[in-house]
Amino acid sequence: MSQPIYKRVLLKASGEALMGSQGFGIDVEVADRIASDIADACAMGVEVGVVVGGGNIFRGVAVASKGGDRVTGDHMGMLGTVINALALATSLRKLDIETVVLSAVAMPEICESFSQRRTLHHMAQGRVVIFAGGTGNPFFTTDSAAALRAAEIGAEAIFKGTQVDGIYSADPKKDPTATRFETLTHSEVLDKGLAVMDVAAVALARENSIPIVVFSIHEKGGFAQILTGRGRKTIVSDN
Repeated sequence: MSQPIYKRVLLKASGEALMGSQGFGIDVEVADRIASDIADACAMGVEVGVVVGGGNIFRGVAVASKGGDRVTGDHMGMLGTVINALALATSLRKLDIETVVLSAVAMPEICESFSQRRTLHHMAQGRVVIFAGGTGNPFFTTDSAAALRAAEIGAEAIFKGTQVDGIYSADPKKDPTATRFETLTHSEVLDKGLAVMDVAAVALARENSIPIVVFSIHEKGGFAQILTGRGRKTIVSDN
């Protein structure tokens, strides 16, 4: 097996990725496949933290767009991320991968609460850590949570699993002339307004010199391939 170029990484998976071809909820087969990809990374000795979104269950902005309270909507979205985290943890445990869910919102009957010290302890023991509840604050996306947790755990890269195999100048599913980028800087992503992660997340990654690797989460085995420097991806880095 090829040697990985990263020792500790943060994987950001969207909630939509867990839907598979369904219109809502969690496709267990998809969760199992993503878990299998994470297990492959663990087998190479890579320490993996995971942030999963909640868009397959609920989006806080949907409440605000219909005149509701954004804070309440975001709290509902945080609960959606906990559901997804528990589902992914279940898939990982089926593969005998030690996994712990840490939530930014305290719910001790369901999972542990997040702290940096607790996280680093679990990772040192070889466990996959899934971060739930976003940042624990409204008005911040799970992309921002991914960048924040990556900085807190000293991740060498953020792996953003998306619906396509990198960053494009436009949505390649809608615009066949869209250009795919091999490399970009954080500033170029911000200046071009490329919709890969929100502005706060990219800025936080830039401030902490954390590369962002964008790849297709739907490619079985793709995560492990890219960890060894192969596969199709876009790397966002100022180095």
